[in-house]
Amino acid sequence: MRMLVYGVAADAVDDYVRITESTSIESLKKFVQAIIDVFGNEYLRTPNNADICRLLSEGERRGFPGMLGSIDCMHWKWKNCPVAWKGMYARGDYREPSLILEVVVSYDLWIWHAFFGLPGSHNDINVLDRSPIFTDLAEGRAPSANYSINGHEYTTGYYLADGIHPSWATFVKIIPCPNRPKATNFTAAQ
Repeated sequence: MRMLVYGVAADAVDDYVRITESTSIESLKKFVQAIIDVFGNEYLRTPNNADICRLLSEGERRGFPGMLGSIDCMHWKWKNCPVAWKGMYARGDYREPSLILEVVVSYDLWIWHAFFGLPGSHNDINVLDRSPIFTDLAEGRAPSANYSINGHEYTTGYYLADGIHPSWATFVKIIPCPNRPKATNFTAAQ
């Protein structure tokens, strides 16, 4: 666990738990494989056809026909980042090292895509360029999603995203302040 949580080397835990480096690595591999075996079928996978149908029907019921989920990135502070790596893992405005987690989540908080571990100096665009989430879409293997909005027929689902994401057809960006009245040119003196 120390190797996963703190990023320490395998030979650094031998004093703490009194096992060799090779045993530490083997134990970590077995732990990760156990997580995959237990949670892989339900959580660590892309949506199948039944999942896509469920996501699309629930999105339509909630007023978002064609939505497959919401996509966003977040920074996780890396408290015990090695000193030699701090410059690479710190953003200029935060100064604290962090790792980036990109996720796609559905209405019921099912995280069906997670891409984790890029240095915190990246932004959402850099992460998106490295993420495997749109590999199938780029190769023409997008999940089928047939829906109509304002009389226009669409065949590809979309993701709800924030304003930093590029203007791709697969992103629908949020409206930051939909109820805010438009600014007027009147001054207090008028």
